Amino acid sequence: MNLSVQKLPSHHGYWVEGDISPSSDIQAVRDALYAVTHPLVLVNAGSDSPAAASGGCVISELSSGAAIPITAGPQKKSYPLLAFAPSLQPEDLGDAGFKNRYHLRYACIAGAMANGITSVAMVEAMARAGMMGFFGAAGLTLSEVENAIVDVQHKLGNLPYGFNLIHSPGDPALEAAVADLYLNRNVRRICASAYLNLTLPLVRYRVSGIHQDIEGNIICPNQVIAKVSREEVARKFFSPPPDKILAQLVESGHISRQQAELARHVPMADSLTAEADSGGHTDNRPAISLLPTIIALRDDIVRACGYPRTIPVGLGGGIGTPHAAAAAFAMGAAYILTGSVNQSCTEAGTSDAVKKLLAETAQADVTMAPAADMFEMGVKVQVLKRGTMFAQRATKLYELYAAYDRIEKIPGNTRDILERDYFKCSLSDAWENTQAFFQRRDPHQLTRAAQDPHYKMALIFRSYLGQSSRWATAGIPDRRMDYQIWCGPAMGAFNGWVRGSFLEAPEQRSVVTIAMNFLFGACILTRAHWIRSQGVTLPSNITTCEPLSLDTITRWLHWPQ
Repeated sequence: MNLSVQKLPSHHGYWVEGDISPSSDIQAVRDALYAVTHPLVLVNAGSDSPAAASGGCVISELSSGAAIPITAGPQKKSYPLLAFAPSLQPEDLGDAGFKNRYHLRYACIAGAMANGITSVAMVEAMARAGMMGFFGAAGLTLSEVENAIVDVQHKLGNLPYGFNLIHSPGDPALEAAVADLYLNRNVRRICASAYLNLTLPLVRYRVSGIHQDIEGNIICPNQVIAKVSREEVARKFFSPPPDKILAQLVESGHISRQQAELARHVPMADSLTAEADSGGHTDNRPAISLLPTIIALRDDIVRACGYPRTIPVGLGGGIGTPHAAAAAFAMGAAYILTGSVNQSCTEAGTSDAVKKLLAETAQADVTMAPAADMFEMGVKVQVLKRGTMFAQRATKLYELYAAYDRIEKIPGNTRDILERDYFKCSLSDAWENTQAFFQRRDPHQLTRAAQDPHYKMALIFRSYLGQSSRWATAGIPDRRMDYQIWCGPAMGAFNGWVRGSFLEAPEQRSVVTIAMNFLFGACILTRAHWIRSQGVTLPSNITTCEPLSLDTITRWLHWPQ
């Protein structure tokens, strides 16, 4: 089968034949495209379609006749050069400075999915593959997080890893305790997520141990990769820590005055992820407008502050196919961050029931629902709506919270529905269970609830929202309709891409296999774009980037054997 084009473009130079003659067979062109470790050369070999060439050398019209060797070989017949694309390997994608900073081979991160969904196993798999994962510490107890730290550090040693620190305006004591735990356990890298404002625990983590080396460079031992979706929040992370918080840390003795002065010359974040339309906490921002805006803001602040090096900006939210990964890198993303698609992987710390639901998800099967951790503020998270009634029920709870100032004022028939379908117990028993939880976790919440009936209502309703994600990760059968499953449209895009392939089944989905498919596919699509920009459009059936096994990708990366 040959390529079919209406008219060959004008040539850009010449290719001098090596040991192998060019071929216009579609399989030969596809092989040349997929062999990303080699340059892709298309020539006019006298037929009506471009021919793939290998070996030999290229003579460009712009090079004044100077030969550009591709591989060694005797010069033979020459052909008009139609298009040329250099090699592009998965490790070439993204920002080299970002990869060097975190000792990564690939510019790819597994984002921190809460409740340990981004599990120790997932963090380990990513690290051993030359990528990085952030353990999903949000929603877990201190002891659960500490156990995960011990496990990760034992298994990975000096390999790259990180843990999540989430903004907790409803439980600032827990946020502070987690930050202290990271400092005490020498966790040197965190993903800071869901922040609206910078907090003292976050700033303390960032500036603890700040010092100058013998050359006068300011060193921050603790690295922060922020995840934001708003310009005003990004500005705070691009800027140095606030003077007010630094003064508090000096007064409390956590840092010295000299360290506070050093901190005024470093950004709060080492890197920043522009979070587009993601699962969980999100503003549903379109990536195509968010990323360039955040990059431009970064450039302005780095220039104004005179930082010695830039702040890498990556993209998360919507990364569910090789096409999305290629688009992210084309827009200037230093790295990509995946989240929703990782939940259906074998390493994900969630139930098989959830993985099955996610594997059946389409792009429109997601919606927004009230967030457990910021319920009273009206903050929402993006969740799966297909196969669960959580979104509708959580929304109803917030509507009741907004309409009534105490739980006793809720009409009797509505109370009956809440007790039967939501809490599966009386609201009095629900409050007793809530009290028992906060007695262990944060007794101060109960003191406030005793004085404020509206806040008491919020705690009861938050107990449903908080437990719903645990019911999902544990796969509690009789709570299936209440599963809270954080999910963005990337999950549906991924399912559409893998339909009919080996990755359609959740048990075949490993996090590294998916990540390498995204990166390898991005290389193929990028090279196809370079070729198209020179006037040659390759047929879609060889640029679909169908899912491949890791072994197959490895073979392509070593082609020819």
